[in-house]
Amino acid sequence: MWLGIAQRLQALAQAGLAYDPHVFDAERYQEVLALSQQMLSHLTGQPVAQLRDAIALERGYPTPKVDIRAVLFNGTDQVLMAREKHDGGRWSLPGGWADVGCTPFEVAVKEVREETGLDTEAVRLLALWDKRVHPHPPQAWYVYKAFVLCRPTGGALLADTPETSEVRWVSRHELPGLHLSVDRVTLSQLETLFAFAENPDLPTLCD
Repeated sequence: MWLGIAQRLQALAQAGLAYDPHVFDAERYQEVLALSQQMLSHLTGQPVAQLRDAIALERGYPTPKVDIRAVLFNGTDQVLMAREKHDGGRWSLPGGWADVGCTPFEVAVKEVREETGLDTEAVRLLALWDKRVHPHPPQAWYVYKAFVLCRPTGGALLADTPETSEVRWVSRHELPGLHLSVDRVTLSQLETLFAFAENPDLPTLCD
């Protein structure tokens, strides 16, 4: 609850400052923004200075950030996963932040190639989820997560990349024992996505 309040205060302050407010209103928005950053720092463990620097780069009306995750199935019982170097070797679906100038499908294909070595084609959007309503750890940013079904077209799995230390097909029964990067993907999300391995024509999921 408090994380949501802090994120909302930050968004309200940023939106207020984006529309050239009167000098006294601007001072109030700046104070609300500073208070929201203190709250977010307490809730997420990120230093206030780091939050302040990141938010200073944001301009205009605040909107959710978008995280793109690629989903590749091998039959109906395996999914492609990678160990994230930047998260202590925990496992995740290939992916990352959406890039300006790239479509969601292009981001998914790019991330798979960079993190696994495989060439793919994006097939369809499986799910668009609001990170707030899933069991992820607290984070300062408000995030939407897009899960894109991809199909391998070539390439070969790499043993090591700048971002990953291992890539392999993971069986469904292994997932509960896997050390997951839960900031990126949760066990419940993976279990839900496996329904598409058996029936790829299911309707897209959206919070």
